[in-house]
Amino acid sequence: MRVFTKIYGGHPLHAVGLLLSFALVGYVVMLAGPQNLWNDDIWWKSIVVWFFGSVLLHDAVLYPLYSLADRIVTGLPRRPLTVSPVNFVRVPALGAALTFLLFFPGILSQGAESYRAATGLTQEPFLGRWLVLTAALFTVSAVAYFIRLILVRSRA
Repeated sequence: MRVFTKIYGGHPLHAVGLLLSFALVGYVVMLAGPQNLWNDDIWWKSIVVWFFGSVLLHDAVLYPLYSLADRIVTGLPRRPLTVSPVNFVRVPALGAALTFLLFFPGILSQGAESYRAATGLTQEPFLGRWLVLTAALFTVSAVAYFIRLILVRSRA
């Protein structure tokens, strides 16, 4: 085991999980059919552009922004008998970011014509619903934070 861990650099279960994920991707490719996934000569170019664009967006813009926000939250002065607000800010922010990442074409009204043609609906409610969801996440987190704060102070 130690030799494998030293050579591989991780736990053997990590290697098993990685092999299983590759097997799953291979199964999906075979199930869908390679001709349906790679039918154009330029398919790989769009993947490369998307990948490098997302890497640049993350590394040059998003990482500094959320690192700065995390520094601000973790650097807040703490008084005795208080609860750290770090995870009560991180969790709803992560939820809001992931839902935005998942639904950003609808939130930003990209592909409105295609969406309307496919569904007969508009993308108008997407932004409002995402904002309501984000507000709800932060509200629930704030309520949980204050409940936790009250419990810690009442125990002391």
